[in-house]
Amino acid sequence: MTDTKENGWEIIRFNGDSKSVLQEDVAIEQPFTIVLNGEEFATIVCTPTDLQDLIIGFLAAEGVIRFNDEIKSISIDEKLGFSYIQLNKTLEVSQLDHSKRFIGSCCGKSRQFYFKSDVRTAKTITSQLTISVNQCFTLMKELQAKSEQFMKTGGVHNAALATQDEIITIRSDIGRHNALDKLYGHVIQNRIRLGDKLVVFSGRISSEVLLKISKMGVGILLSKSAPTNLALQLADDLGITAIGFARGNRLNIYTHPHRVIEASNNNEV
Repeated sequence: MTDTKENGWEIIRFNGDSKSVLQEDVAIEQPFTIVLNGEEFATIVCTPTDLQDLIIGFLAAEGVIRFNDEIKSISIDEKLGFSYIQLNKTLEVSQLDHSKRFIGSCCGKSRQFYFKSDVRTAKTITSQLTISVNQCFTLMKELQAKSEQFMKTGGVHNAALATQDEIITIRSDIGRHNALDKLYGHVIQNRIRLGDKLVVFSGRISSEVLLKISKMGVGILLSKSAPTNLALQLADDLGITAIGFARGNRLNIYTHPHRVIEASNNNEV
C-alpha cells in the first residue's frame, strides 16, 4: 500500500466477508514552526489549512498579541513548514520563556504550560447572550452537516462561531485546540464582536479549551463531547456556560444555566 500525492491513501477494507481495495481520504498532519521576531518560538503540529488564522490565534491565546495591528509582517512557507512573524514591539522576557516548545496535535500533556501564559490572559465573562435548548440542537446539527473534512476523514475537530440562529464560520484541525486558535485568529483579523456569539464545538471540553473560550470572550460553549472536572471548575469561576453531550435531542448544562432560556425559567437543569 502506498500513499498518494495529497491526503488519499490506498487501503484494504474488510466488510464482513468481503474485501476491497480503494482510496480513502485521511486527515493531514504537518508540523509548522513559528519564527517570531527572528527567534524560533514554537512548533505546532496541525492540519495545514487556515494557517494565518492559526498563527494569529495561537499568538493571541499565548498573550503575545492582543490586536492584529501589533503584527508588522507575516509570511508562511507552506512547503518547508515555517512561518515568519515580525511584531511592532519587543517581547518581554516572560513571553519568551517557552520558546522552542513543541505543541503536539494530541491533547493533554502536549501543553503543560498553560498556567504560565493563561492566568494573565483568561478573563471573566459577562455576556448577556441567551439561547434556547432547541437552538442548541439546531446549531449542533448544522455543525455536523457542514463538517466536510470530518465526513471525508473522520480525523479532525471542528469549532464554529455562531449566533443563536446560525453558524457563521467553521474551522477544522486534527487538534481541537488548533481549531479554536484558527477561529480566534479569524475573529481578531476581522474585528468580530463576540458579545452576541457562542462557540459550537466537536471536541471534549478540557481545561485548555475552556481557557481559550475565556480568552476569546465568549459566554457559551456548546459541545457534543464530555467535559473534565477542571474545565467545569474554570467555567464556573470565569462565568462561562458549558454545555456538553449535545447529541440528537439531549444535552447537559453544567455551569451558568441562566443563559439557557428553559433552564433559567425553571431554575433547574
